[in-house]
This record gives sequence, structure tokens and C-alpha cells, in this order.
Amino acid sequence: MEKIFNLLLSDRTKEASEKVILTIAIISFMVHLVIILLVHLNLIHIESNLVGSPIAAIYTPFSFILVYEVYLLIYYLPRSITIYVGKQYEIITLIIIRRLFKDLANLNLSSAWFETKSDLQFTYDVFASIILFYFIALFYKSIKKKENPLAGKQENLQENIKYFVLIKKGIAALLVPVLLIIAISSFYMWSVSELSFKNINSVFFDEFFTILIIADVMLLLTSFFYSDKFHKIMRNSGFVISTILIRLSFSVDGLVNTVLIIGAVSFGLLMNLIHNQYEKNAQDHKF
Repeated sequence: MEKIFNLLLSDRTKEASEKVILTIAIISFMVHLVIILLVHLNLIHIESNLVGSPIAAIYTPFSFILVYEVYLLIYYLPRSITIYVGKQYEIITLIIIRRLFKDLANLNLSSAWFETKSDLQFTYDVFASIILFYFIALFYKSIKKKENPLAGKQENLQENIKYFVLIKKGIAALLVPVLLIIAISSFYMWSVSELSFKNINSVFFDEFFTILIIADVMLLLTSFFYSDKFHKIMRNSGFVISTILIRLSFSVDGLVNTVLIIGAVSFGLLMNLIHNQYEKNAQDHKF
């Protein structure tokens, strides 16, 4: 398992993946622009709101960048649970930003702004992206600087921490092929028929966050080998609930979608802040 982990999630693999994804993102952006041009020149015919404006072309490279963000999420899983959760929040925020680019291309500027569903969703997303950006900044600020459990020699780690890290490595290694399978399958299904999806923004991420819930529950259960402290159990349970709320957001749209996403991130942030306060009190009172 260690060899598979190093092959799929080493620093070298991460750097190589970043270069490949960025190259694909740039090429896909150019291809999308060419397709839009051909549609506008009536050389080809495509029924899609992704070819109505050059602004919509930003949607495609953003999709590949989001896939790389998912890889980073898996990369950080065995290294830091809090950063792993933070990456989940980054991904859902970037999905909203990507949706903004898509909606900008089809924005209906009229006096009936608050009566148009698409314009209302755009308004929700603008405010949601600002709020989430701020909450994520607070979340990372709330992460206490601790020694990386993967730093140094493995034999110097406490026995329970060592096994917990190995379990996290195993889960992370399994998630990489799952990521690839879901990504390829989702891309194929979308390319066959975009209309088969109720919400194009949920393509790939709907299924992947379902897998993440299973992974988070596994992490919660195995964390008992590492610590049975109440505040850590509460925080980790809160992170699972946060992931479930993000997953639920893909099944709805409009204001409910926005509220679920903001609620998920704020819930995780509050859980981490309370966890930190609990640890501070424990140190002050030595219990």
C-alpha cells in the first residue's frame, strides 16, 4: 500500500499532475472558444447554453481545475484532516464561481431581475461566493499549527498514530482510481447528452461527494484508534455532517442550494473553532 500511495500521491506525482491538468485546461479553453466561434458562424449547430457567449468558455478549463482540486483534496487527506476538509470547502466554492461564469454568459438584464429564476440564482451565487471565501479564510486561520504526522521517521511516531496514518493513506490511495473512473464516466455521459443531467454543475461532484461521505465516515470510525476525546469526536462528526450537507446541495437549486452550501461551511468552521477553544480550556485547566 505504501508503494501505491507514493506512486499516486507523492509530491512528484502532484507536481506532474498539476502541469498536465493546467495544460489540458488551457487547450480545452481554446477548443471551447473555437467551437463557440463555429456555432456563431453557423458552421456547426449545437443546442447548449455553453456556446452562447465566449464567457461561457471559461466553464471548461474551470472544470479541469476543479478535478485537480479534488486530487489535492485526496493528496492532503493523510497529511491533515482539517486541510482535507478545507479543500472540500474550496471545491464547492469554486463550483459556485464556475457557475457564475456560466450564468454571466446567459444573464438576462431586465427590470424584472428578481422575478427571473436565473438572475436570482446569479445574485445568490455572488453573495455566497463572498461569504464562503471569508469563511474559508477563517477556517484555515482556525487550524492550529501542529507538526505534520508524516514528517520524520515513521518508527518515531506513536503506535496508534502510525496505524491511523496508514489507514488514511490506504483510503487516499483507493480514492484516486475512484476519482479517475467517475471523472471519465461523467465526461462520457455528459458528452453523449448534456440534457440527461438535471444540473450540469453537479456532473461528477454529485457522485464524488457521495464517495467522500463514505470515506469521511471511515475516517471518523478509525479516528477512535487515535483518540477517544469528546471534542475530537464532535469535530470529526461535524466534518461528516458538513460533507453530507454539501452533497445534499447538489440535489436542489435556487436559494435552498445556496443556504445548504453556506450552512455546510459555517457548520464545519464553528465545529473547528469550538474544538480549538475546548483544547485551549483543557490546557489552561490541565484536565
